[in-house]
Amino acid sequence: MTSQPPPRPAAKSYDGEGIVVGFDAHRCLHAAECVRGLPTVFDVGRRPWVQPDNAPADEVAEVIHRCPSGALQYHRTDGMPDEVPDVPTHVSLHADGVLHVRGDLEVATPYGPRHETRVMLCGCGATDNTPYCDHSGPCAGHG
Repeated sequence: MTSQPPPRPAAKSYDGEGIVVGFDAHRCLHAAECVRGLPTVFDVGRRPWVQPDNAPADEVAEVIHRCPSGALQYHRTDGMPDEVPDVPTHVSLHADGVLHVRGDLEVATPYGPRHETRVMLCGCGATDNTPYCDHSGPCAGHG
């Protein structure tokens, strides 16, 4: 009998006017696109660290789209569309063995398939967050 892994905790969500921001700490590899791109919204020294009402929803969405790992996601509640996947799908292998993928994706995980638009996938196989990279394997020195 194959045992199922325990379910991952749900991503934390932060409600704002016109946009809900989701954050999955298990996926964050600290690229810092968020804090550099919109420090009034994303500030790790503040609680809560995400305050989507501190900028227009369009700006929040644009900065989230820069997050390479997909740890940050958004859902528009103002009638505007959610994130549109990149077309064509783009895959790049970085020197540290991490696959960066953007597009209309279905990612097979131990918890079932997930629809994604941006992911960083483990290329070395030594992740504790299969199939997402967590820099726990040989790539740790490159993070």
